[in-house]
Amino acid sequence: PIPTVSDLPDISEAPQTEADQTKYYKPMEVHFIDVGEADSTLIICGEEAMLIDAGTPDMGTAVRLYLKKQNVSKLKYLLLTHSDKDHIGGAASVVSNVPIDNLFMCRYEKDNEVYLNLINEINYKNMTWSTPDVGIEYTLGDASITVIAPNREYDNPNDSSIGVVIRHGADSFIFTGDAETPAEEDIVNNGLDLSADVYKAGHHGSRTASSDAFLDKINPEYAIISCETDNKYGHPHFEVLEKFKNRGIKLYRTDKQGTIIAYSDGKDISFNIDPSEDWEPGAIVESDESASTQVKEAIAEASQAPAEETGDRAIPEEEEKPEITYVLNTNTMRFHYPSCDSVNDMKEKNKQEVTLSRDEIVEQGYKPCGRCKP
Repeated sequence: PIPTVSDLPDISEAPQTEADQTKYYKPMEVHFIDVGEADSTLIICGEEAMLIDAGTPDMGTAVRLYLKKQNVSKLKYLLLTHSDKDHIGGAASVVSNVPIDNLFMCRYEKDNEVYLNLINEINYKNMTWSTPDVGIEYTLGDASITVIAPNREYDNPNDSSIGVVIRHGADSFIFTGDAETPAEEDIVNNGLDLSADVYKAGHHGSRTASSDAFLDKINPEYAIISCETDNKYGHPHFEVLEKFKNRGIKLYRTDKQGTIIAYSDGKDISFNIDPSEDWEPGAIVESDESASTQVKEAIAEASQAPAEETGDRAIPEEEEKPEITYVLNTNTMRFHYPSCDSVNDMKEKNKQEVTLSRDEIVEQGYKPCGRCKP
């Protein structure tokens, strides 16, 4: 006779086997390498290794030597989240000297020396690269890697960042490059599991990332910020640090603690150092025509509130209204701050500097680029 449901054993109450309780995971290490105002993370699980970003051009040799020091002679994956030089700058040195099985890059291409040098080295080594689809999974030792971004095409490199969640048993880590709020919204809405114990803070702790909705989905216990002391952007920003503190997230930051290493055994995560007790935001540099958009925003906020409320120093009155020259791209009909990375990528014939107001530029049919919106 065919057994009925009532005849079957209740597996929900079945005790775990000894094998389930003692499952062994190959140790995994996650090295958040101190590369200044840049990103580079090395993940080692068992005999396999993955490098996410490679710092600035002057950090290429340092990153490569760090791999050698960790006895990494080959990379299963080199993932370059996006095409900004503080993420791909050192990659040419890595590509030139380290065997790589799989090379992942975002689709946002640039027309500058750093990007072209990398492409030339990739071609010289007869390698190919691809952008992995959202939802696809890869393995690294006992760990699984799920791609969570980019979810569509964007008009700026930051939002084009490749994002991944790495799960190792019960432990998990999330990386989103420099993805900003628009890209974070798309990640939240893609239906994938974003919960993670460790959050590699987006965009070096900039206020343009780490939105509340995104943090709600991740619900991390730890956050790692990779940035440089007294960097020109003021990273990490006060607002992001306040979010982390208010949520009880334990903070690690390379500008104060150097290289940070997380260890996972598939059940628990530990670190080589204690969490940082320093919740001070990055220093705000004096404004000039080459200052970044983020610095300009911070100066504007600091001029409207006491320093103790913003976490930033008070700005002298004569620094509050810096004169700004905009740069037009006559080909794309976009306008940029002079410090925008996109300016370096423009062909000279399409570049035009103006001193008109934003309203006057908009009246001429131009739109702000994705990174230069007010």
